[in-house]
Amino acid sequence: MRYLTIFLSLICMAFTAHSAKAERRVAFVVGNGAYKNVQPLPNPSIDAKSMAGVLRNVGFEVVEGTNLTRDKMTERLLEFGKKAQGADVAVFFYAGHGIAIGGVNYLLPIDADIKSEMDVKLGAAINIDLTLDQTMGDAKVKLVFLDACRDNPFAAKIKANAGATRSVSVQTGLAEMKSGEGTLIAFATGPGQTALDGKEGANSPFTRALMANIATPGMEIQQAMTKVRAQVNEETNKGQLPWGHTNLIGTVYLNQAAAPAATAAAPSQTGPVMATASQGSEVEVEFWRSVKESNKPEELNAYLATYPNGQFRSLAQARIASLQDGASANATRNLTAGIDPKTFDAEANQTTEDQIGLDKGQRRDVQRRLNGLGFDTKVTGEFNPATRAVITRWQAARGYPKSGYLNKFQHKALLTEIVAITPTASRDDGEEKKPARRAQQQQQQRSSGGGGGGGGGSRGGDPGAAFVGGVVGGMLGGAFRR
Repeated sequence: MRYLTIFLSLICMAFTAHSAKAERRVAFVVGNGAYKNVQPLPNPSIDAKSMAGVLRNVGFEVVEGTNLTRDKMTERLLEFGKKAQGADVAVFFYAGHGIAIGGVNYLLPIDADIKSEMDVKLGAAINIDLTLDQTMGDAKVKLVFLDACRDNPFAAKIKANAGATRSVSVQTGLAEMKSGEGTLIAFATGPGQTALDGKEGANSPFTRALMANIATPGMEIQQAMTKVRAQVNEETNKGQLPWGHTNLIGTVYLNQAAAPAATAAAPSQTGPVMATASQGSEVEVEFWRSVKESNKPEELNAYLATYPNGQFRSLAQARIASLQDGASANATRNLTAGIDPKTFDAEANQTTEDQIGLDKGQRRDVQRRLNGLGFDTKVTGEFNPATRAVITRWQAARGYPKSGYLNKFQHKALLTEIVAITPTASRDDGEEKKPARRAQQQQQQRSSGGGGGGGGGSRGGDPGAAFVGGVVGGMLGGAFRR
């Protein structure tokens, strides 16, 4: 009887190992934030690095990139499309600017310079529907996460160049999309709505909720998305509610809980099996090696966001605090270095501020930066009386004429200041919160120069060749930049 039990156990182990080996999981993870022709976004690259770590930790092969031009983004999509052919699960995650024109959604590379609807249709932007169809069409399960529901930075130019004889439908946020068979699509917020970027140097509310739920052991993906919606809704005080559409068949797990030995030989459920503990540990160690000597707090924060209770948590926190102290000291020494002297005597009023031409997104950036410097204000994209008062306090603390309005010199000066960075790690030990909080408060005090500060920041033949031909011939409107 004992030998029979051992024999059955070995069969179960072999079955499980074979199933895990047979599973193919591929992900495309890109974050674009360093835009050249519009106001940059501070967090998409951090979101992408964090999400790539989470997916690797549960056995995904990740095609990753940050701040990609049109050509580089096309290269990554071609690579992903080849790898995703016949995959059991394919994930598409994008953070950055996305726009909707005429009910069609597009992703923006960092070198996008859109002046008209024609620019979009000729390839300056990337058609999401065509891209997903070309890259993921053969995968059995397709999961799409779009953290790209922000203000359209080119809306005014597109409308202005449409001419008086025709109208162009330029939407706020992204347009509604319907998922095909075996597909789940999730947006950071509802159709036509805009999503929050989150505090600079941290993850967006949507990405943070995704990372906290989709790879939870034993959590089915649709249950996970319910939790994601609830978390974002609560975190944003009901200001943002993720939206999605699903046409999945069967249950899908990114991190399936281990089956009991007595039932291990039973048919497995749809979706990947859980990565082993040793695999997870190796991935974490490799992640830490890649960032442990980094001088960029956002890369260390990406480790903490991926492994909030990781074995190198204390080391990451200590290095972040050290980098913050050094950055704060440099900011104090060089606060006015390289700034045009006219900053300190040039008049600032409504006219000078209008000359800067700040759109809503740029006004939000100003408010976020003021928050990061310790001058507490709501990030609304509107300069209401409360924001004017905060600008006045900032001006007083920096020695500028106090008016509550900006001129181009002051705006440039504000963009050069180093803002406070808040670690994104979630901690179980209350005592470990205190050093990070003290370091943040000290930096905010130094950065604000002692003046007016509130609290903290705010697919026969060669399938590969067939795929490439399909993409080059028809993807993204069929037009590539020469």
